[in-house]
Amino acid sequence: MFYLLDIIGTLAFAMSGALTAMNKKLDPFGVFIIAFVTAVGGGTLRDVMIGRTPVGWMRDLNYVYVIVIGFILAIIFRKKFDRLRTSLFLFDTIGLGVFTLIGLEKGINIGLHPVICVALGTMTACFGGVIRDILCTEIPVIFRREIYATICILGGIVFFILKKLNLDNDVLYLITSLVIITVRLMAVKFKWYLSPLENK
Repeated sequence: MFYLLDIIGTLAFAMSGALTAMNKKLDPFGVFIIAFVTAVGGGTLRDVMIGRTPVGWMRDLNYVYVIVIGFILAIIFRKKFDRLRTSLFLFDTIGLGVFTLIGLEKGINIGLHPVICVALGTMTACFGGVIRDILCTEIPVIFRREIYATICILGGIVFFILKKLNLDNDVLYLITSLVIITVRLMAVKFKWYLSPLENK
């Protein structure tokens, strides 16, 4: 279940990155690079910080293959995705939920404190998008009014609360990812935002 979620998250973020790059009218190589860094950027940073090298996608080429598939799917179906304004957002949201879980689990596996695990989960979920937005000359979503990283932190808290109940891991992963995805969807639907700080 955990590996499957990892693959789904990688595919979702790769497509999200590819669609963003195509919206910026980059060439095919540029689109692939943005898809790649979006999919593995957060996980690469996480692995380097916890001393897990070579990083995950270098150990398992399935991640590279999945990114290539996401890149190709985004190109083939780009016109249909263009008609669906929510497509980019949905892929990004799925990746957010799944990658938060992955970062949490990596931290737990090496015995880190829950607070650090939540930070790793947030980093894994958000920093691929940060790199994507910077390369595409956008202010990263994580730094805007939109609730983004906060949802990952909330998901991490929910994860550790549920873990105390000794739930089956598959159920724990599913509930946590659904909480993150649902809160993200509701935040956008009902326009929940963090107020920006102003220097008056």
